[in-house]
Formats: sequence, C-alpha cells, structure tokens
Amino acid sequence: MEYNTQQRKLPLPEYGRSVQNMVDHALTIEDREERQRCANTIVNIMGGMFPQLRDMEDFRHKLWDHLAIMSDFKLDIDYPVEIVKKESLDVKPDRIPYSPNVIRFRHYGRFIQDLIKIAVDYPEGDEKKQLIKYIANHMKKDYINFNKDGVEDQKILEDLCELSEGRIKLTTDDLKLVEQRSFGPRRRQMNNNNQQKKKY
Repeated sequence: MEYNTQQRKLPLPEYGRSVQNMVDHALTIEDREERQRCANTIVNIMGGMFPQLRDMEDFRHKLWDHLAIMSDFKLDIDYPVEIVKKESLDVKPDRIPYSPNVIRFRHYGRFIQDLIKIAVDYPEGDEKKQLIKYIANHMKKDYINFNKDGVEDQKILEDLCELSEGRIKLTTDDLKLVEQRSFGPRRRQMNNNNQQKKKY
C-alpha cells in the first residue's frame, strides 16, 4: 500500500490526485486533437468540483491557468485564454515593514497613546478636563481587561502621567474614576410554565 506522503507533492492539492493523474495522462497523448479534447474534459471536471465559483467573472480563465500549472506548463494544447506565465509564479511580494511606532503599555494600545498626545496639546478648559477624564476611565477599563484582579486609580493616573511625558499630572483628589463593575454569569430564569409545573 502506498501512502500519499510517499507520492510526489501535488502542485494544486485542492483538485486531488485523481485530477492530477488525468493531467499526467494528457501529457502522454501524442495526437494533438485527442490531447485537446482530454484537456477540455479535465477543465470541465475541475469546474464541476467548485460549482459555487461558476459565477465568478474569470472562473474559466483560472481553470485553464490551473491546468497549465498542474502540467508544469508542458501540456501542448491551444489554450482558449492567455495563461499565466511560469516566471510570474516565483515572484515574491514586497515585504511589509513593521510599524516603527513603539507602544509603551500594550494593554492600553496605540489608540490611547494617540488620544493622550491630542489631550496634551488641547487648549485649557472644561473640554480638556472632560477629554482627560474619558481617557483615564478608558485606561482603567483596558487595564482591568488586561488584569482581572483590578487596579488602583493612582496606578492609572501614574501611567497617564508617564504616557503624557509628565504633562498631565493628576491625583485621585483631582479626578475620580468610574468604578468598573464585573458582571457574573446570569442566572437562568424559568418561565411561568416551568414554575407552575413545579407547584404540582
């Protein structure tokens, strides 16, 4: 018995080894017309394997591309479409550079850091105080999500001071943060029918 792992690797495993064997057989057919008929039949079988994709605009085009790939571009037939070039399959995409921005406290995230920068440069007044209050409360919520044991308000205000590079200095007397409630699992409520049945 021969296992799949002992056989050669399939170029497009989604079509399975049976379709690959058909393509391999097509490569051995000497008569060009017969080879062309065989290729058409293989493409029809491949299309039948994914009927949900038939409405795609370039579905048939992709099937012929896949046939060429499975034959390692050696199948000499008249392709009804311009197939993909072998060289283009080896082209690697450009590397996506990592963001150079450093997040000081990951549990607060980049969004909070950006908000603090805005708050620092905000004109003095009630709006700035309100913005700082919203930021601090959001920081507390983020911290509790990060550490379920809870957090002292002073710790949040110290982190706020550090993230603002010392430009927002507050104490617990200056700002009272909202208590974050933790909700336990809800008790299942019984409907009236179940309650009535229990009485009898």
